[in-house]
Amino acid sequence: MGDGHTPGRSRQEDTLENEWETHRPAVFGVAYRLLGTLADAEDVTQDVWLRAAGADLSKVTDLRAWLVTVAARRSYDILRSARLRRETYVGPWLPEPLLTGPDASEPVLVDESVSSAMLLIMEELSPPERVAFVLHDVFGLQFARIAEVLDVAVPSARQLASRARRRVAKAKESAPQAPKAERDRVLATFRAAYESGDLAGLVRLLHPDAVYVTDGGGKIAAARKAIHGGERIAEVMVRVGRQQRPDAIDLIEVGGELALVFRRDGGVYSIDTLQVTDGLITAYRRVLNPEKLAHV
Repeated sequence: MGDGHTPGRSRQEDTLENEWETHRPAVFGVAYRLLGTLADAEDVTQDVWLRAAGADLSKVTDLRAWLVTVAARRSYDILRSARLRRETYVGPWLPEPLLTGPDASEPVLVDESVSSAMLLIMEELSPPERVAFVLHDVFGLQFARIAEVLDVAVPSARQLASRARRRVAKAKESAPQAPKAERDRVLATFRAAYESGDLAGLVRLLHPDAVYVTDGGGKIAAARKAIHGGERIAEVMVRVGRQQRPDAIDLIEVGGELALVFRRDGGVYSIDTLQVTDGLITAYRRVLNPEKLAHV
């Protein structure tokens, strides 16, 4: 009677291959949460697979934790260099949209930490704080493993996570996100007003102190600085809508939340996410950089 072992392959190879698809979403998930870009997250995921395939896993008792730790260590290296690249990025930087729900091409671990708003909050953390927060608060890793990734003592890893948690909580308190049903309602109403060029309707939906951020990355025409003020934003949106004339504005799930995808000339022109507080849009974020939309 067979034992499920494939002739010509080691039992480790069989075990890794069988379990890889189960753990791959966690490996990709930690990399995306730390880096905010799909290309880097995919590269890290591939690196982890190659590392695992060539490692002796016979003494590994928790394969998921081992894989996530390797992914975090590689992501941490990239994250530190990415901070320098962001300084030379043209215009505002926004996270690369992560398709979730029925639009996702593969299983994705979805929670609040993959939303654009949360990724931008984590962008304000130092690299060690971000790693400690994601590994402990999102993935539940023990501080001993986190300390290994960061090359610090366990108490220091604990302190980093605690400091990051306080900073995240403070940022969320200053700009609380409305419940899903309310966000979806505001999004649908906004879409109708935008399509009809209803300036007054857009002004009613935008908070007087709202902020509008566009990420073109120097690849496409986009505002190099954030635009502030509900009326000013509405005027810009109406003008841009008349100039660009999208073929369609559809709903799509990004980072676990509904977003708008603007299509033109047979391709995706932008993906827009909204932050809603008390029924009003407080932040409108538009990703225009074609390199960040190629996967859609």
